[in-house]
Amino acid sequence: MEHPSRRHRVVHAVSAALLVAAGMVTVLNAEPARALDNGVARTPPMGWNSWNTFGCNINEALIRQMADAMVSSGMREAGYQYVVVDDCWMNPNRDSSGNLQGDPSRFPSGMKALGDYIHSKGLKFGIYQAPLAETCAQYFDSYPGSTGALNHEEQDARQFAAWGVDFLKYDWCSPSGTIDDQVRTFAKMRDALKATGRPIVYSINSNSIHDKTGPRRNWGDIANMWRTTEDITNKWDTGQTNGYPMGVQNIVNVTVPLWSYAKPGAFNDQDMMEVGRGGMTDTEMRSHFALWAVMASPLIAGNDLRNMNAATSTILKNANLIAINQDPLGVQAIEVSNDGTRRVLAKRLSNGEVAVALFNQGSTTTTVSTNGFSVGLEGVSFTLRDVWTDAVTGTSGNISASVPAHGTVVYRASGSGWPTSTTTTTTTTTTTTTTPEPSGSCRVTNTVNAWGNGLTSDITITNTGSAPIAGWSLAFALPAGQTITSGWNASYSPSSGQVTARNVSYNGDIAPGASVGIGFQATHTGDAAKPASYTLNGAACTT
Repeated sequence: MEHPSRRHRVVHAVSAALLVAAGMVTVLNAEPARALDNGVARTPPMGWNSWNTFGCNINEALIRQMADAMVSSGMREAGYQYVVVDDCWMNPNRDSSGNLQGDPSRFPSGMKALGDYIHSKGLKFGIYQAPLAETCAQYFDSYPGSTGALNHEEQDARQFAAWGVDFLKYDWCSPSGTIDDQVRTFAKMRDALKATGRPIVYSINSNSIHDKTGPRRNWGDIANMWRTTEDITNKWDTGQTNGYPMGVQNIVNVTVPLWSYAKPGAFNDQDMMEVGRGGMTDTEMRSHFALWAVMASPLIAGNDLRNMNAATSTILKNANLIAINQDPLGVQAIEVSNDGTRRVLAKRLSNGEVAVALFNQGSTTTTVSTNGFSVGLEGVSFTLRDVWTDAVTGTSGNISASVPAHGTVVYRASGSGWPTSTTTTTTTTTTTTTTPEPSGSCRVTNTVNAWGNGLTSDITITNTGSAPIAGWSLAFALPAGQTITSGWNASYSPSSGQVTARNVSYNGDIAPGASVGIGFQATHTGDAAKPASYTLNGAACTT
């Protein structure tokens, strides 16, 4: 959280850390990140936060009204759970024992009573704190006191658990601290929360006055969700790369390359939503929600739930997009193509379907297109369900739509069948031609390097046939005990057992005699062997 009144530094450009030589996408760190694995946030958290609309102007009555509205509006039934009280809830002074206290004038019943009320509504209780001496509002002189968690981590964690807190937003606000300092400091609260024994979603924001560290590492070893950018505002595009304030388009640009970090229990957080707060067209609001959904971002509303109009309610409660966001596979959409105007994202779903987002970044209506192979579907015919209209259509060619400026059309897509024959009849003859399944004439080599309980697998796929391969899926069975933790140059699903590696946008075509290189890093429990066999587009490869 940042406030423009005391901004000291200019924008730092985002480092595209996932893009390396020859266009290779890699998700490997020097050392594999340890998963937080605290059992919560197995899908992106959904809820509401007080900051976007109310800032420091919060009190007990307001938060109770929001909890009531979350129920009466149908938001709870749609999947929204967390009511998060952001900054400015606290007494500016800790008590004589060093404990945090609710502000007595704003929260006269105390924070536990508020949590009890939220829980009585079938909802969960979220709260805000900061890891250094001051909260953000205190740092920017918008609120008195100095009640940050520095040197109080364990004490504050125990206090939160005693109050029944289910979600902690932990916000770095300082012009100092390296990324290594941040890792150590955020880890202190991670460990303190774990020690309480209470399941608490841990949400962090490392982006601060002097540095934007959110996109510079995979924070899944530290937190359940982590902000990728500076603070959002209710604008489509502010022109920022990663500086205050960020528009929807700007945030998407930063977060798209970080797709490989997302998994159950660990998600890139694109910030609280601005749907229903003005500043954008209805088309842009729909795009905002759709992009957050397919990119597996937490869906944390920021509007006034008490007076939502019909358009806002329709967007925030779209069951199709919520189902895509909450899919248990927990993956973020991968960029399939982007020409600067037309952008295609694809999110794999646990039932084998794919959510395909056709995103028009331009200022005029245009047609955005892709194809089944490029988004990871198999077959020659595809069924498309429009998430906004529920209309179902079929196609045997491109997946495309006419998309308005700043709009996003999302299809839930499935593929089927390879044709075995087609018959053409004239008045004099009948000609039958056969279209075989893709030959997949291929050779696969795999070099495995193992250590301890980890390994890397470098795979080369060579097209040994006479026809080009346009779009591919490589299937193989991992030995028992092996689990993929990260990968490059392909998407991998699931992470263990029978795995399918699917091409990404830049390596889908393999000319005769040409090769593509892919690979992954995995853990193992003793068996570091390579898969025994591979099939490409359903046909066996030589090894």
